[in-house]
Amino acid sequence: MRSRYTAYALGQSGHIIVTTHPDSPHFIADKMAWKRDIEVFCDNTTFEGLEVVSSRVEGDRGWVEFVASLFQSGQQVPMREHSEFQCVDKRWLYLCALDSK
Repeated sequence: MRSRYTAYALGQSGHIIVTTHPDSPHFIADKMAWKRDIEVFCDNTTFEGLEVVSSRVEGDRGWVEFVASLFQSGQQVPMREHSEFQCVDKRWLYLCALDSK
């Protein structure tokens, strides 16, 4: 989770793409279009902080609840998410948000 937040903060779209599970609803087959979408989001967002509220692992599944401090157009965009990850070939891949606010 922290590596993905850092990748967003630094505009490292490639890391976001390779750490997204192919079964994720966020996975986009057109990698160039996906890369552009991520870069637009990163360019228009200021990332001020990440707090991991909780995490747990059961086998090859993991869950992380976090709060991120984001700003867009000078306005705070509150983000709280409970995310699911799956370990594939010793790499944790983002699967989905179970809920977000």
